[in-house]
Amino acid sequence: MAHHDLLIVGTGSGNSIVDARFVDLDVAIIEEGTFGGTCLNVGCIPTKMFVHTADLAAAARGSARFGVDAHVNKISWADIRDRIFDRIDPIAHNGEVYRRESPNITVYGEHARFTGPKRLALASGTELTADRIVIAAGSRAVIPDIPGLADASLHTSDTVMRIEDLPASMLVLGGGVVAAELAHVFSALGTAVTVVARSSRLLMAEDCDVSERYTRVVSERWDVRLSTRVRQVEQRADGSRFHLCSSVGGAEAGFVDAEMVLVATGRVPNSDRLEVAAAGVTTHADGRVVVDAQQRTVVPGIWALGDVSSQWQLKHVANHEARVVQHNLLFPDEPVTSDHRYVPHAIFSSPQIASVGQTEDELMTTGTPYLSSIEGYDGIAYGWAMEDTTGFAKVLADPTSGLLLGAHIMGPQAPSVIQPVIQAMHFGLPALEMARGQYWIHPAMPEVIENALLKLA
Repeated sequence: MAHHDLLIVGTGSGNSIVDARFVDLDVAIIEEGTFGGTCLNVGCIPTKMFVHTADLAAAARGSARFGVDAHVNKISWADIRDRIFDRIDPIAHNGEVYRRESPNITVYGEHARFTGPKRLALASGTELTADRIVIAAGSRAVIPDIPGLADASLHTSDTVMRIEDLPASMLVLGGGVVAAELAHVFSALGTAVTVVARSSRLLMAEDCDVSERYTRVVSERWDVRLSTRVRQVEQRADGSRFHLCSSVGGAEAGFVDAEMVLVATGRVPNSDRLEVAAAGVTTHADGRVVVDAQQRTVVPGIWALGDVSSQWQLKHVANHEARVVQHNLLFPDEPVTSDHRYVPHAIFSSPQIASVGQTEDELMTTGTPYLSSIEGYDGIAYGWAMEDTTGFAKVLADPTSGLLLGAHIMGPQAPSVIQPVIQAMHFGLPALEMARGQYWIHPAMPEVIENALLKLA
């Protein structure tokens, strides 16, 4: 049995905790997969590199309306894929080498599970104990139980970016963020994409105006089947036939033939694979480890962060929580808490989407008074330059204090355009003071925010 001062399970954001200030501690890191976690290897970083490439292809195909005669002559999937992972894979490899060469760190490259309070067993049979433990084991893709699905050419976001060849056709199962981003990637690169979603709109978690307009826009490029689910999958010589039915009443809804299926129906925390209950660690009904504002579990000396415990499966949230845990490990008598008041997120599809704060539906459900304002990209000069007729910014504010309650943007550069709103909400800047108390560069994209704010008056 090996004992350590500190043990960290997972090498995503958890790996960033240990810096030079931990040099006097005996630290153990457990990673059964690839170093770097979801974001680096199968999540936000490679997907955005694919998205940028897809955006280039889509822009070329749409350039004629600007008087530019451009064409996409060839898509080399292997070149696209290898450019991305030839950059990412060395980062993951070198990160592991660095930790293994650190004199005070022991790396265990195998699966682990809890067998008691602060005690874990490795797959090899080795047992570990530690004074303090950080659970940062992330999440994994959900595969729905559909007859015949396992026999199809099935991929999730964990595998689809490393496929050998670009498929001629793809069925994307799901209507959330992963589905939206990867449907855009493959569609822009030439794959015929069908999206099957159980909900009545895509991106149902977004503000209703965003969700409705996004669904309408992408339905012009993809075959979108709403309020639909896959009943069973039939294997054929040229791919798979997906038999569909209504997600409401179960009525037959035809079929779709596709060479490949991308399952994008969500992710679940890895707490069950760690068997955290054996340590006395409690979980929510959805499997998230229960933590307090200091990221502590119910077991003293055990913390958790990131996808395994957070309701926000976002890298910037995991990084924030890792910094909180790091501080609290170093300075236990001066603990800090996580600030989850204004958690923003972005969806790198086409069009792009960004959001922070509450949606209009949420405000209505809670009976919260609010003012709402929408400004279209076609109402600002840079929007004219881009010929954008579908993008918009929506802001929601308290009618008494003027403080912003939420903002939702769909259109070019949305993840960048929303940043001033995030700052305003975090630092308590009222909407009209934000709009009138500073210069806004003209003509630039953030004017869509300025105009939306001014309309609140």
